[in-house]
Amino acid sequence: MRSTVRVIFLTMVGLTTVLGTAQNTAAHAERKVSSRVAPNYPDLARKMHIHGIVKVEAIVRANGSVKSTRVLGGNPVLVDAAVDAINKWKFEPEQGETTEVVQLTFEGQ
Repeated sequence: MRSTVRVIFLTMVGLTTVLGTAQNTAAHAERKVSSRVAPNYPDLARKMHIHGIVKVEAIVRANGSVKSTRVLGGNPVLVDAAVDAINKWKFEPEQGETTEVVQLTFEGQ
């Protein structure tokens, strides 16, 4: 039995975050991913035939590395695999931190 994981981007929300007294929240075009790591399909999910979507908000540093993540929704059995993978992603560099919303779809076969 083979399992696949399909990575899908939601319409990415890009908000420039500036810390301090003045905040700049100018929207920009979606930030491109330069290096993606596919999540490992959890053994428990495979055995229980669990599939679904995990939605994660990622704070991305100016250099493109993921600073932090926050789960917005998804099956708890799949969440850790999704977060572990997204933490390894690299995005294109930009001038400041951005918030990106990513959706990962886990499909069992």
